Amino acid sequence: MFSVLQKTRELTIGLAMLAAISLPTWGYQVLPGQPAPNGTGATPTNGAAADPLGRNTPSGTLYGFLQAAQSGNYSIAAQYLQMSAARRQMLGEDIASKLKVVIDRSFSGYLRRISNQPEGTPQEGMPLDKQRVGSLNNGDAEADLILVRVPDTQGGRIWLISSETLAKVPELYEQAAVHQVETHLPQVLVRHQFLGLPFWQWIAILLAIPVAALLGWMAVQVLRLPWYFWAHYRKHAVAEAWTSFVRPLWLVLAVFAHGVLVSYLRIPVLQRHHYQQIAGVVAVIGANWLLWRVLREVLRSVRQRALISGRMGTGSLMILGERVLKAAIFVLAIFVILGTLGFNLTTPLAGLGIGGIAVAFAAQKTLENLFGGVSLLGDEVIRIGDVCRFGDRVGTVEDISLRSTRIRTPDRTELSIPNGSLATMNVENLSRRDKILFNTKLGLRYETSPDQMRYVLVQISRLLYEHPKVETEGARNRFVSFDESTLSMEIFCYVLTQDFNEFLAIREDILLRIMDIVDAAGSGFAFPSQTVYLSRDSGVDKQKAEQAALEVKKWREEGQLPFPDFAPADISEISNSLPYPQPGSAVGRKHETP
Repeated sequence: MFSVLQKTRELTIGLAMLAAISLPTWGYQVLPGQPAPNGTGATPTNGAAADPLGRNTPSGTLYGFLQAAQSGNYSIAAQYLQMSAARRQMLGEDIASKLKVVIDRSFSGYLRRISNQPEGTPQEGMPLDKQRVGSLNNGDAEADLILVRVPDTQGGRIWLISSETLAKVPELYEQAAVHQVETHLPQVLVRHQFLGLPFWQWIAILLAIPVAALLGWMAVQVLRLPWYFWAHYRKHAVAEAWTSFVRPLWLVLAVFAHGVLVSYLRIPVLQRHHYQQIAGVVAVIGANWLLWRVLREVLRSVRQRALISGRMGTGSLMILGERVLKAAIFVLAIFVILGTLGFNLTTPLAGLGIGGIAVAFAAQKTLENLFGGVSLLGDEVIRIGDVCRFGDRVGTVEDISLRSTRIRTPDRTELSIPNGSLATMNVENLSRRDKILFNTKLGLRYETSPDQMRYVLVQISRLLYEHPKVETEGARNRFVSFDESTLSMEIFCYVLTQDFNEFLAIREDILLRIMDIVDAAGSGFAFPSQTVYLSRDSGVDKQKAEQAALEVKKWREEGQLPFPDFAPADISEISNSLPYPQPGSAVGRKHETP
């Protein structure tokens, strides 16, 4: 019950604020085609003289009549009726007062749809000088509310309520029954008015607010059941997001319920029009609020699914799309509210188009960055969390916004790159490596004998084939050149990891094993300098050199010399047979079985 009272208070405050904004303009607002408050009418668009009462347009005539009658100035209201001067002098005020009652009790139509053009709007089955603006229904009596365009005494043309409609006014007035509730209320509430409404109707409108809030809350609870039933089987984020929809949905349903309740009060047409404007604004706010919540949950659901399936780019694009949609919904809500309040949006929309072109020229870089970000996310070139190389800079992608992409560098600084520039830049995505290249050159001393070189080449090739973290296919180790002070050989292979830190550990292990192989061959690594022998040099280890030569001789005699490469059967036999990490490694303990 507390939540219902809280929602009632929120709806009451919202309607009160809108009423406070709109009520002061009820008696003075200049509506399309309506006469200005100072009595000088709206200026007609065809260049004719402006009518002092604003009767140049159909909407000006009807609004002018209603405002004059509402203020009790029936002599002015009679000027909007198609009658002769003598008949207007005798019966004008009486017919005007009765017509006001008939329109308030029995009018059906939309005041906002009445034409505000001097020539009116062509209607099927109606002459060009007549406009059907609504209908009047009271019991068995029925008539069309028709306006007719006639010549003015000043030489122009004005719109008046037609004589054929006025002929039905007495019959319609007799059928216009007094509110049954008015007979049971204190007359002080019936006779006294505020802004054209009797006090009892104001009280009824205010009392309808908590009732509408309660009805809206009950409707939300009814709708909750099928939603939960659907959520039980769907099991995704949108199905579980009901709590984010409750408030805007309740606001929309409460406004609808309040409008239904107020419709039974049969408030006067002009006040009914202003009420519909206020209720329409609140409904538009609630509907756009609900639309935004629904789109937000849908985009989040799509983003979560994209992230689960590994499509990081789509997930990032959803973030960008959420920001764009938020701005678009806000702009849409403003235009719908302006249209609800009766503003003519033709000129603003045309101006928006021209202004959009001007802004497009003035904000080329901004638009370039916007579309650059969309293209990056759409093509999934980079994703949030990727480590990439941008030109000569390396960093981790932290955010992709409407204007720029923010990169966290290894120095922990934040690098911001405009999306437009990033879209044309060569970007190397390091996070998408399926394996990492290990390519290095080794240089042995020139004292190394050919058989020692063969021994080293064979053992390093065997190492690459045996190592479980090295891709066997494509691994190679070749003697490539005689350099100034070294016998150079090149090692080329791929390490089977995507983590660069793990790659560093594997590379270290391979290099240490190569040092053991070179030492076992009795050779050594060359220094990038010249050696001047001032005394007798012991040279290479003769014993180890002889052992390496014997090993190579043995391979040659048995026909097992692995040049230019190992036999495929031998490669298959020794592939991934080397223990890694090495025995005794602290890291290797976690791989041991108990």
